[in-house]
Amino acid sequence: MVNPHCLSFPPRQLNDNTVDESQSRNILIFFISGNPGLVDYYEPFLSTLRGLLDETISQQLSCFQIYGQDLAGFRDDDHEPFTQQRKPHDLEYQIQYSLTALSQLRVESGSRKGQPYDEVLLIGHSVGAYIALELFHRLLRNQELAPQLNLTSGILLFPTIHHISSSPSGQKLDLLRRTPVLGDNAYRIAQTFLHLLPQSTLHWIVSKVMRFPTHAAEITTRWLKSRDGVWQALHMGMDEMKVIGEDCWDDELWEIAHDAKAHDKVVPKFFFFFGKHDHWVASHYRDAFIRTREKQIDRTRLIVDEGNIPHAFCINDSEIVAQKVATWINQMYGTN
Repeated sequence: MVNPHCLSFPPRQLNDNTVDESQSRNILIFFISGNPGLVDYYEPFLSTLRGLLDETISQQLSCFQIYGQDLAGFRDDDHEPFTQQRKPHDLEYQIQYSLTALSQLRVESGSRKGQPYDEVLLIGHSVGAYIALELFHRLLRNQELAPQLNLTSGILLFPTIHHISSSPSGQKLDLLRRTPVLGDNAYRIAQTFLHLLPQSTLHWIVSKVMRFPTHAAEITTRWLKSRDGVWQALHMGMDEMKVIGEDCWDDELWEIAHDAKAHDKVVPKFFFFFGKHDHWVASHYRDAFIRTREKQIDRTRLIVDEGNIPHAFCINDSEIVAQKVATWINQMYGTN
């Protein structure tokens, strides 16, 4: 299989010979995208975050490497063509795929090149937040899966982690999934319509009618005109409707974290950032989750947006979300 398309933002190179690299922590920021799983959507967000961290975090203390890659199946060149026998990837596959990628990453430069990172900060958007929590859960429960990984914190943006099928958009997708014949053939209907449109016309619709900026319009047009990308998104989305239900970490992830604290291990710290009006998150389930988790203030921060940042923040609101994330990373790891 071809290596997945990725974005990598190394730390700023310092010209200060007095800095002892061996004394700084090498921290990997591993970003997991939502659906559709194309990391290029997040280039403005990740590049802005890189610049903000270089401005505010002392590399004498913490040296951050930012890395994100596509989820599987969203680019035609990362897999053999899908068929009825070789179908697109489900959510479980994406979890395993992310774990494999994360396990293989090592410090890229400096005196500790090739060694495991001291710590890993997971950032997940939408279903990427669900994948991130699953990685925490599995690795805290069984460190033998990847003993070199030290997951210490997570930032979960617009997380779809609780009864996604009850959200406004989830209800529509779940109805499609449960409709006989139509659910299994939705991708064919979508592909037939999209293939009838010339690429230039589709790009005009995305950029002018939907008002996507240049980078998002180009990515969206390529994805919509790809061989398998839409099928992968629909297949995975329908699987999300089945899998993401009750808070499956109630009695496991949080108790494991509590046990880690009791044994003087590093306890993961989480920042949850919810949208005020998120069409992929049912507000009553979000509020119930916040009421349950806000008691764990030693390791969890729960924030609801006071503005109107949309679920798909990576289209037009990357910079403002990057500023928020940089602030939370400062709170975790300290400033100059």
